[in-house]
Amino acid sequence: LKAKHSFRWVDPVIHSDATVQEAITTCIDGGLSGMMVVEEAGVDIDEDGYHHKKKKVVGLATSRDLLRIMDKGIKDGKDPTEIFQKHIRDFMTPITQVVYARPEETIGMCRTIMAKLGIKCIPILSHEGRVEGLITARDMSDYGLEAKEKGGKTSYLRDVSQRVGLSSNTSMADPPPYLRSHLALEQSPLFANIGVAELPHPFKTESGVGMNHRDFGPHDFSDNPEWSEDSHFVTTINLRDDQGDKKRPFTYMGVADGVGSWREYDVDPRDFSHKLMEECENILREAGGRRTDDSTKFRRMIAPAEILAQAYERVKAENIIGSSTACVALFDNVRHQLHFSNLGDSGIIVLRHIDSDTAGTLKRNRDTPRSERSSDLRVAFVSQQQLRSFNHPYQLGWTGEELPEDEDSSFKTASDSCTSSIHLRRGDIIIMGTDGLFDNVDIDDICKIALEWEQAHGFLRAGDIVAREKRWAMGNSLTQLSHDEIPSLAQRLCQKARELSLDSSIDSPFALLAKENDIMWSGGMPDDCTVVAMHVVGRSAEDTMTEGLKS
Repeated sequence: LKAKHSFRWVDPVIHSDATVQEAITTCIDGGLSGMMVVEEAGVDIDEDGYHHKKKKVVGLATSRDLLRIMDKGIKDGKDPTEIFQKHIRDFMTPITQVVYARPEETIGMCRTIMAKLGIKCIPILSHEGRVEGLITARDMSDYGLEAKEKGGKTSYLRDVSQRVGLSSNTSMADPPPYLRSHLALEQSPLFANIGVAELPHPFKTESGVGMNHRDFGPHDFSDNPEWSEDSHFVTTINLRDDQGDKKRPFTYMGVADGVGSWREYDVDPRDFSHKLMEECENILREAGGRRTDDSTKFRRMIAPAEILAQAYERVKAENIIGSSTACVALFDNVRHQLHFSNLGDSGIIVLRHIDSDTAGTLKRNRDTPRSERSSDLRVAFVSQQQLRSFNHPYQLGWTGEELPEDEDSSFKTASDSCTSSIHLRRGDIIIMGTDGLFDNVDIDDICKIALEWEQAHGFLRAGDIVAREKRWAMGNSLTQLSHDEIPSLAQRLCQKARELSLDSSIDSPFALLAKENDIMWSGGMPDDCTVVAMHVVGRSAEDTMTEGLKS
């Protein structure tokens, strides 16, 4: 940061009342990738007696945010002038969601944070609460290069001169061989077979939960899902897409995990999480059921964060006391995308076959020789989880009255959720689950269980991806079998989480993280567990093709 400021100082701020047009001009004129959004907060007098306006930071706006604003306005059919006159405060990242680094932290740490969160700009926050400046991806690439290495004849001739200009017959390369079969299917819609499994805390009763087997008593472990504080929904509705031309199906799913400590206040922890998921489904059904006429149009595709926000307001309106983590996802089968918003410590993982013989070394399993590997099923994506501290996740909550905004509070809003999108491919396996799964079953073990499921039902034989793609090309991807068997994968994962939660001989992911936070814990973490498993296939299970060609 000092090296950056020693060459050029540009105050990276913009007022919250500024328009999109003013923000674009500020970005271009200042060469900025991001700006702290500020509001006036009185006057400071320095030691020399000079008066300075205090600037209270209220958020962060980046060049990527400006592109999103314009994209949304264009899709909504707004006039360009109207888009440019919108205020930055309506689109900025609020201060409660801004991720920062400290001055004493390393460049490597900043790179790690940027890579994990997919961001290109990080404010540097002093321990006195002042933003000392912004570090961008470009700043880090410049760091370590002296001026003479970036300018002058020698550096230009050595590094640049032979790289300027493309010839008139330049063309784009064909996709690599390992992607061609997937790209050939890009124009075809994908479909999802979904299975759900849930188990309550093993020591759960209708009236409460035991701390251990002795408290629980001489009973079989609980298996009544109605006692679980977890809740979920899965529904498919017809909505207009972004183009607004016609309706098509969208599949939504969600999980919520009620916070059990509400029992100490004589509040049933199930009430909030169950009502939250119920209202998510109600909102979607209402949107899908609207008819188009002169005054009412079908709703467009609804973002998961918007559904969570509306459902949360409905739960508060009914004065349901409690709190819950939540994760809501949307499967867009035409664009092959999974959009989701996750608040707290539930989450989503995507498993995908990546053949390291053809895809290169990026995702290669370096631990096991190729001759000994039966599969190249990899963890392609893991969603971010959000916690205030160990075992203290972010949550939506309601105490019966609005609480003052507090940065240290665990109560958040839907806008605080981690929101992202993942491009899906045919054959992908998506696992959505509550912390009862991820606290007890390591992600690599989830991958192994999914592989065993694939092999047991013949979706992949001997790790032969090429043979699977040939079968797909013939119109046979075993969709009906997938539809019938995907619930068994969810059940297997749920049961494995139950088994490991009761195993005191191994350190679960929960126990390992506890020890990293100086908390002594061994074995598993008994808890409610809900798993939503999704298998991406090439045809709908409702297809009326012959049995041998169902796919």
